[in-house]
Amino acid sequence: MIKPPVTDFATDFDHTDEAWVADPYPIMEDLRERCPVAHSDRYGGLWAPMTYEAVAAIANDTEHFTSRTVVINNGRPGDDALPAPIGVAPPISSDPPFHEIARRLLLPAFAPRPIAALEPFTRELCARLLDEMADAEFVDASVQYAEHIPVGLIAKLCGLPQEDGEQFREFVRIVLEGVDLPAEERIEAFKPVEDYISAAVYERRENPDDGLISYLLDAEITGSKLSDEHVFGSIILLIVAGIDTTWSAIGSSIWHLANNPEDLARLIAHPELLPSAVEEFLRAYAPVSMARLVKDDFEFQGCPMKKDDWIFLSFPAANRDPNAFDNADEVLIDREINRHSAFGLGIHRCLGSNLARMEMTVALEEWLKRYTKFELNNSEPTTFSQGQVRGPRRLPLRILERK
Repeated sequence: MIKPPVTDFATDFDHTDEAWVADPYPIMEDLRERCPVAHSDRYGGLWAPMTYEAVAAIANDTEHFTSRTVVINNGRPGDDALPAPIGVAPPISSDPPFHEIARRLLLPAFAPRPIAALEPFTRELCARLLDEMADAEFVDASVQYAEHIPVGLIAKLCGLPQEDGEQFREFVRIVLEGVDLPAEERIEAFKPVEDYISAAVYERRENPDDGLISYLLDAEITGSKLSDEHVFGSIILLIVAGIDTTWSAIGSSIWHLANNPEDLARLIAHPELLPSAVEEFLRAYAPVSMARLVKDDFEFQGCPMKKDDWIFLSFPAANRDPNAFDNADEVLIDREINRHSAFGLGIHRCLGSNLARMEMTVALEEWLKRYTKFELNNSEPTTFSQGQVRGPRRLPLRILERK
């Protein structure tokens, strides 16, 4: 869908605009100074708070804002089609009190101990991907590396075939990047996703395994099995959110090191800095912006919000707010105080944060064991994803030094 470019983000905000996709941080800074809650008539009406205070206030306000759906697009889910509190992808799309019940079902799978048990698999996967790059001088750190790591982990967790990775990445593009399509076309584009997951659910009903799909099919709420919509929506959440977020975070971390050789040299010389570096990469390049819908007409910080207006809830903007972080626009890999919001704020804080941190840490450790000096290959473009999850989709590098 061809749209006119944005000329003023304060009054015509669009997170899929080329300027925002290429480099959103100067736009965030400008908006914080002159219009901390931007507006747009696009997508049927949208508000975009740019301060930590406003983002945190909305993220914690379940009275005036609903999470019934969390991906901004040209349509609206009907209240009678899949109503709150369940939403389209529980628990991230669930409102209280159902949210806590749906979240509690998944928490055991993402607790520290089961995630730690996945570390050897993750390390082997990263090592194999690096082996496949061999001694090439030019590599693409996103296409050949970052995008495959979360795919492998989510497939393992769900009991899905590893070879279906390209389908999973296509699902990500359909759900998170195809938001410009008219509502009818978006529904049609979603059909392959629906067909795949429905078939996977049917297969696990016939042949249960120890993956999360079988776990959901066996789970109960107040003595009853989960509804088909609940199972389907949770699987969508695991595949899409579990892949794109970490893919983007790993890619952005490597992008930063390619652009900042002094930080790369420090991490090589002082690997003990990696835990704080991971947290700083999460803060500075937080991949996820969430969405809310306004429940009913409501004035927020002087903004006359209408029922079913979208809220573009930018955790990246909150993480760059100088009122919340010292030297907010500087990436300090040894930052000591770092209460970032990369995993969200409020009741919907990411339940997969343990998994994401483990994947990022292992991916960077294994990468830096092989490549001690690298830079952007400027003969090819670096591209970033559009939509609510931002990260490098193509990250061409030149390897200058390897172990």
